[in-house]
Order: sequence, then structure tokens, then C-alpha cells
Amino acid sequence: MHLLTLNGRQVLIDCGLFQGNDELEARNREPLPLDVAGLDAVILTHAHLDHVGRLPLLVKLGYRGPVHCTEPTAALAETVLLDSARLQVDGYRHDLRRARRQGIPDDQVPLPLYEEEDVHRALALLRPDLRFGETAQVAGLRVTPQRAGHILGSAYLLIESRDVRLIMSGDLGNRESGLQLDFTPPPHADAAVLESTYANRTHRAWEATRAEFRDALRESVRQGGKILIPSFAIERTQTILHTIKELMDAGEVPRIPVFLDSPMAARATHEYFEFGDELIPEVRSALRAGEDPFRPSTLHVVPTSAESQRINRYDGPAIILAGNGMMTGGRIQHHLKHHLWKPSTSLISVSYQSPSSLGGRIVTGADHVRVMGEDIAVRAHVHTIGGFSAHADQDDLLAFLSTAGTPHVWLVHGEPDVMDSFLPVLAARGLKGDIVPDRQPVDLTGPGYPDGRPPGFVPTPPRGAHAEAGE
Repeated sequence: MHLLTLNGRQVLIDCGLFQGNDELEARNREPLPLDVAGLDAVILTHAHLDHVGRLPLLVKLGYRGPVHCTEPTAALAETVLLDSARLQVDGYRHDLRRARRQGIPDDQVPLPLYEEEDVHRALALLRPDLRFGETAQVAGLRVTPQRAGHILGSAYLLIESRDVRLIMSGDLGNRESGLQLDFTPPPHADAAVLESTYANRTHRAWEATRAEFRDALRESVRQGGKILIPSFAIERTQTILHTIKELMDAGEVPRIPVFLDSPMAARATHEYFEFGDELIPEVRSALRAGEDPFRPSTLHVVPTSAESQRINRYDGPAIILAGNGMMTGGRIQHHLKHHLWKPSTSLISVSYQSPSSLGGRIVTGADHVRVMGEDIAVRAHVHTIGGFSAHADQDDLLAFLSTAGTPHVWLVHGEPDVMDSFLPVLAARGLKGDIVPDRQPVDLTGPGYPDGRPPGFVPTPPRGAHAEAGE
């Protein structure tokens, strides 16, 4: 969530929800650090929850202006926000029952941030009027969205006033994505606010990632147990389904049952048929031919919680693809509780894992973790495959900047140590970089500052402040 002030106008870029540990999630209940009544417009770069998840709260607090976005972002935002509201209400009811059993007064249980009716009020403000490569007028500013290659509908923004050309990156995609087309190279700009999720590393090449995933599946099938794949509902699930279909059709892995245990992912997948022009040629061709590139022949979509629980009684190896990606909630927790302690189980991590999340603790070697109120031993075989990432790596970020001239680069959306390590990489390429202070306003267009740092600069924001959970 970034507040941009230009020519006396205030535009909010994204309005995301913190996810992760209790400390991070508590920040969702803090007063918003802006004057809601003073906002002229909101622009969404894409529909992941960490970029749209507090939009209903913004509306609940009185915002009634336009929310500009691409058409796919509007479609996916409806799915994401309604699911978020449902989870919050369900969580509140669960906490209320537990509090009553403990004799805690009802008013001591935090209410949901928002409910379904708040979501519908927010959705009514969406204006899906942004199109890649076409300049729009937003609050007196020229805004040109370009393809970011991160998820369906994702855009980075070229924002121009009479004095400055600014790039807001949103989330940029991996140029070796198994699903999305590459980002469009940006034009010259004076400043760039740049995501930095993987600014300290490079992803494995796509073919190597595919082979690593194939080998993990083969080994897991030999163990004879469940194969758990926690996955984000948008982009990651579709990429994994497409890859499993390819591997099974080619005879590279056995045709074992595949359970898609995520109603949200099933709904989101329908949007990929509607907006398939953003996808790589082979997927686009399949869609145009009337084929379903996201449906392995053994796929079973699991609509209800009761059916989800019955999966655990299935005998023999099976792939269970369930949300959410960082294992902080969703149906994957039920499967972890039933299978994580079994040596025959495999857990294949294909998503970003925040260090503070349940998934982060598992992939870094925890012996026991707490799942749904119980301490569970980790005896499953854990595979971590990073090449499926929908985020740009260091090489991608540098390639993105290579066509932008010499903008002043402001780093956001990354762990503090990652951002710190990327600054000298930028400097070696003649680019001045800074880290945007956590919750502090900065002047993106100022001529410079004493010792190179703006007033109020915080060298090390709170760890995990970017809370990448909607990837």
C-alpha cells in the first residue's frame, strides 16, 4: 500500500492485507496511515490479497472514489475478497466459540475486519478501465499500465505528471514462467518504486525446475503416501496443474489421483479461459482449441469441507493441491495435521515461504510445528522447488531496469536483508537505490539528501514487513 502525492493529488497504489505471524496480522487492525477522505483515486496493480486485501476496509472507513484496475484484476479481486471475508467471518465465529468456553466476554473477541457486504461495496467502486499500453487519466495524472507478467491482469504503472515520470512496479513476473508472458520493458523514468522479493537470488531455469518437480513426484509416488502441495490459488495452482498434466500426458509421472482442494483456485481458473491472451503460446493455443490445459486426466475438484476430509481416508498415493501457499490457513492445514507426521508423506513446497509462516518453519527444518492447535511432528519428506516463483529474481529485476535509464530506485516489498544486499548491486550498475522506510513518507523526486538518506530513513524495517502472502 503506497500513497503517492503529486501535484496536490493523492493516489493510493494498492491496499493490501498483512498475512503471516500474529504480529504482522495485528497491523491490519492499526489505523490506516492516511486520510481516507483526502484520497482522489486508488489503483490496483493486481489481485493478490497482499495488494487488494484491505480495500473493503478502506471503503468501510468512508472511501467512495474510483478504484482503477485491469479487467482480469477486477474479476479475480471479486474471488479473492469474497474468500477473504468468508475466512474472517469463519475465524471470528471459531474464536467466539472458544472464548465463550473459556468465559471470555464476547466484546473481547476482535470482530472481522470486514464482511461480505463490505466486499460488495468495494467491488462496486472498481473501474476496470486500465489496458496494457494505453494511457488513462487518473486524478489529473497520466497513467499507463504495462504487462508485469506476475499473474493474470498484473500491471506495472508508468505515472506521469508535468514534473516527473515514475514507475510503480507492483509485482514483476519471472521471465521463465511456465504460464505468463514476460513483462513489457519499461521506458525511461526519473524514479522507480521496485519490488524486491527475490532481489538476492536467481531462480532455476524452467526446464531444470520442471525436471526437479518431476523427480520429486516420482520419488513421492514410490513412498506410497500422500503428496501435499500447498499452493496459492491464483497463478501458482494453474501453473502446477498445467505442469502435472504435461508430465502425466508424456508418461513422465504415473497417473495417480490429483485432488484440487481449493474452491477459490477452481473459481480463479475459470478466469484463465476468459483472459488467455496473457499466457504463453502453448497454453494460449490449447485454450483457443477448446482444450483445458489445467485439467490432468485424474483431476478431482473438491468443493466442500466434508469431501476434503474424506480425501484423508483415500488409500494409496495421491496429489493433494490445497491452499494456502504459506500454510498459514486454508484446507492444507487439515491435510498437514493428518499426514505431516507420516514418513510416507511428501510435502512439495512450490511457493514463497515467509520466515515467520508455518510453511517457512517446515521448509527450514523444524522437527515439530503447531497445526490447528496441535503439536505435529515433521516426518514427511520435504521438497522445496523455488523455480515456480511468479516473482522476478535478481536477473529479472536488473533486466527490467536496463531499459528505464537511470531512475532513482526505491526498494519495497522485500525482506530487509534482501533489500540491503541489492543496494550495492544497483550501485555497481550506476543506479542510486534506497529502501522505502516502513510507514514513513519519502520524496521520490527530491534532488538529494545529506548523507544520501531522506529524513526519517529507517535502515532496517521490521522483518517480514512486506508480508508476501498473496503471491
